[in-house]
Amino acid sequence: MGSFSQVRVIGAGLIGTSMAMGLARAGYFVSIEDEDAQAEAIAQSLIGQSGEGAVPDLIVIATPILTISKLVLDAATRYPQSIVVDIGGLKSEVVAEIEKFPEIATRFCSTHPMAGREISGALAARGDLFEGCIWIYTPTEKSSELALDRALEIINALGGKAVCLGAEEHDQAIAGISHLPQVMSSLLSATLIDISDRDIGLAGQGLKDVSRLAASNSQLWSELLHANSAAVVGYLSILSKHLEDLSTSLQNDDLRKTREILDLGRENHARIPGKHGGKKRDYWYLPIVIADKPGQLAEIFDACALVLANVEDLSIEHTPGQESGLVTLALSKSDSSKVYEQLLKDGWKVHQPRESIG
Repeated sequence: MGSFSQVRVIGAGLIGTSMAMGLARAGYFVSIEDEDAQAEAIAQSLIGQSGEGAVPDLIVIATPILTISKLVLDAATRYPQSIVVDIGGLKSEVVAEIEKFPEIATRFCSTHPMAGREISGALAARGDLFEGCIWIYTPTEKSSELALDRALEIINALGGKAVCLGAEEHDQAIAGISHLPQVMSSLLSATLIDISDRDIGLAGQGLKDVSRLAASNSQLWSELLHANSAAVVGYLSILSKHLEDLSTSLQNDDLRKTREILDLGRENHARIPGKHGGKKRDYWYLPIVIADKPGQLAEIFDACALVLANVEDLSIEHTPGQESGLVTLALSKSDSSKVYEQLLKDGWKVHQPRESIG
């Protein structure tokens, strides 16, 4: 625990409950409340809360974007000695509204953890959800040093990496790196409506990966997209142009232009951060054929531990009815060689490490 002890979280959804769990684990005394009695009860049981909780040193507003400004003002008025932060996905309107109240603006700092899941609610919460994630914070013009210190303290306590952005900078960036992927995933899934259930059943990991975000809460995302519509529409215009160019190149059988468009996507993909927001590493991939029986993964990881190799990622492919599957490990070049040699020595059906998975 740090420089203060009492935290009140308002909003028992995925983010609010995950914060409550993480902060309780870090030694803070945490209480949580929600207008939904069932969600509140689940969240309170997860953190072991009994009773309302003491007067908070810090209040976290973890509710949908349209309710944040009002709840910040209500909480700051209800607890005049407390610092208030929010974790909303947009900043411009919230910060502008709170700055109309100078005394409250001194006790407020807006924040936004770049973490989440496609499933929502208290039951989806994880106390380690924020470890290694970027956590943006956006002070008001009048935010006090105390407000900033407490905001940064909980970010650090939950394992986040703090990044300061202005409100408009934040909303423009989020439109491209968060809102656009959600739109793409949702539109892709909507486009599948004319594909039969039989054909959908043939889908591999590619469709599952790209459509994952389509399972997100549609009410929450509708509000976010409309609240940030100008920035989102700007990116959709660029996307529309790329789609039009690709459609034209396919209709004209212009293989060169199609390749050019796909190359641009490949080049830009390399700019996306890797693990924990760091620079993406050039992994090597190690394919291993496994038998369809218990303990196979454990034995592979034992071999990795034996040669002190760090597995960065893995994928598993298995066809029902077959007696074998394929595990592909992502490792550094040197680690992939060490694991390959060890598994070969142990009698595994392992293939040479390769730079590309495809």
